[in-house]
Amino acid sequence: MAKREDKVNPEQPVNEEDPKNPFETFIYHQRKALEETGKALEALLPEGFREHGGEAGREFVKGFKALVDAAITEIEKATSQHADADSEGDEPPATTGKTKVKVQVD
Repeated sequence: MAKREDKVNPEQPVNEEDPKNPFETFIYHQRKALEETGKALEALLPEGFREHGGEAGREFVKGFKALVDAAITEIEKATSQHADADSEGDEPPATTGKTKVKVQVD
């Protein structure tokens, strides 16, 4: 099997007039086709739709960011309280006792 000396990087632009091999030519044309398809789909949508759709996406991300930030804050509070309880010399809760149920797994 022939060893390939030049490596194809799909992120690197390929000049159509000077392709290094047929695969790079293929990649170039596929990338151009994808770009043109995106432009065609964008042309079908009215400007207002694109503008509000973009804003909706940004608001969606902001909502999840607020939710994740709140969860992180609550986790930090819980771990802080647990660390404070441990440092005060309190014993950890019992793992067995009258209110605990022992389960045997086969």
